[in-house]
Amino acid sequence: MAGQRLDKFLANAGCGTRSEVKQLLKKGLVTVNGAPAGKPEQKIDPEKDEVFCRGLPVSLEQYRYFMLYKPAGYLSATEDRRQPVVLDLLQEKRKKELFPVGRLDIDTEGLLLLTNDGGLAHDLLSPKKHVDKTYFAKIRGQVTEEDCGKFAEGLEIGEKKRTMPARLVIRRVYEEEPGSLEEAKGRERIGQADIFTDVEVTICEGKFHQVKRMFEAVGKKVVYLKRLSMGTLRLDQHLEPGEYRSLTEAELAGLRETLN
Repeated sequence: MAGQRLDKFLANAGCGTRSEVKQLLKKGLVTVNGAPAGKPEQKIDPEKDEVFCRGLPVSLEQYRYFMLYKPAGYLSATEDRRQPVVLDLLQEKRKKELFPVGRLDIDTEGLLLLTNDGGLAHDLLSPKKHVDKTYFAKIRGQVTEEDCGKFAEGLEIGEKKRTMPARLVIRRVYEEEPGSLEEAKGRERIGQADIFTDVEVTICEGKFHQVKRMFEAVGKKVVYLKRLSMGTLRLDQHLEPGEYRSLTEAELAGLRETLN
């Protein structure tokens, strides 16, 4: 597509008809790589040149979708003055048009969807859609079948309403030696000093710190949290923390089917 006429590119991207695009160019509302665009026949390379119309980026890919393995230490935000944000991990030219779908706490890892598709993001986050989100969690203390029952019933976590029913699955219970004297003293204070439980928990809403608050409600503490899936979209096992890739057509179709 290198060497494409600017007016044709703009028209194909939905900026208007060829005649409407020429008027936009005359009014100086189009820039190429930060400079005012020239004549309609100006040649551009859509793969390399950054084209803006009315201050907004223009792309033949109207919507873009990326799966990110969010590492700990990054905010699920587009910008922040003090903390690194997930967009800092991207190498995309037009990454400023992207945003995370929902939030993972700064110390939480795992699946994060980044897109510029506001409609899909809204539906995935809508309380009315009840999109499942599954997490792996390491819990300090022994999680019991009684806890699983409480999760299934919904919990009081300080909100106006109880949480919706959640699915809690115990994967393993094990012991660990304290990593430091300070940690050992802390464990002595809470009893069950060196007992941990690996679990998977599935929720269908997204309240603030919800998973952590649910375990606090049953007297347990989350020490590690990683999101594994959102709807039908599962974290690619080949991605390392901080890596990302585009969604496949099948993954995107599956997400849309989740919302129907």
